[in-house]
Amino acid sequence: MPTLTTPRRLLSSQFVDLLVGPHGIDRYLELIRPELTIRDARAEVVAVRRQTERSVTMTLRPNRAWQGFRAGQFVRVGVEIDGVRRTRTYSPASSEHAAGRSFELTLTTHPEGLVSRHVRAALRPGTIVHLGGAQGDFVLPARRPGRFLLISGGSGITPVMSMLRTLCEERHDGEVTFVHYARTAADWLYRPEAEALAASNPNVRLAYVATREGGPRVSAQALRSLAGDLDGALAAVCGPPSLIDAVRDCVPGEVLAETFTPPSLSVTGAAASGTLRFLRSDRTAEIAGGTLLEQAEAAGLTPEFGCRMGICHTCTCRKAAGTVRNVLTGEVSDEEDEDIQLCISLPEGDVALEI
Repeated sequence: MPTLTTPRRLLSSQFVDLLVGPHGIDRYLELIRPELTIRDARAEVVAVRRQTERSVTMTLRPNRAWQGFRAGQFVRVGVEIDGVRRTRTYSPASSEHAAGRSFELTLTTHPEGLVSRHVRAALRPGTIVHLGGAQGDFVLPARRPGRFLLISGGSGITPVMSMLRTLCEERHDGEVTFVHYARTAADWLYRPEAEALAASNPNVRLAYVATREGGPRVSAQALRSLAGDLDGALAAVCGPPSLIDAVRDCVPGEVLAETFTPPSLSVTGAAASGTLRFLRSDRTAEIAGGTLLEQAEAAGLTPEFGCRMGICHTCTCRKAAGTVRNVLTGEVSDEEDEDIQLCISLPEGDVALEI
């Protein structure tokens, strides 16, 4: 007997794609409604709010092609700006069990941030954005331990807030301590929501700290005053590397960590000599300093990127020929026709890229 999902199954079949021609069924469905796609995950912006002077929070309602996320993961989001899709990575702040499948993304604007400035100034309810699959290993363990220590700094609050909301929605009855650090109280994100969760969940302890307004820095003593004995607690921390290092020094047990701050890349020594060839753009440039992403941008190209630190793989492209060095691992590769990440690759001589 046919079900409500039968038409969707038919539309998503490869046979239908062949019948409708080279563009595929999604290209025709989006003419009816931009979010009415079968294979391409998209979402409609249903609400926009500004928690602080430098942030914007958007609530997204994804289509059925969206496969969801685990608390702590990040998502690639594509935004159309002047006819060009720009992709960046953001972590949902909602519970992974969010009702209605809608979820929140919060980003902090930067003076030179093309996408963040556009989102803050121009994003409106009804806007359609593109979604990539959720990625990342900064997630709650499938078997929840009895005690959690959730710590965030600045915009790193979003994946940690997702963890807190997920645990509360699951009615996790173990101890949960949530600590958020920001420069000033005006920079605090999600405080009303976190306070509401703490008020309705007696096992949740909450602290917001303004480090430039007399708030204590991370220390074992400060954490013990909030969470009690740190032994046996699973810590999950997201923020700048200095915060992560401080937590690791204080917590004797397991520490899950994620940073949104690009690492200090090991771009040492004189730049190699040679020529960069950008095959699809039919451009060439002499090798200069910086990663291949930076050098492509200096040559006037606009390759896609997200994190600029080797996590999201948005900048992955095909290297047709040449030798490159991974600045994170030091590994050198001269394989032809291999995929590399532009943001963490340096040329070691002539290189040809499919961009």
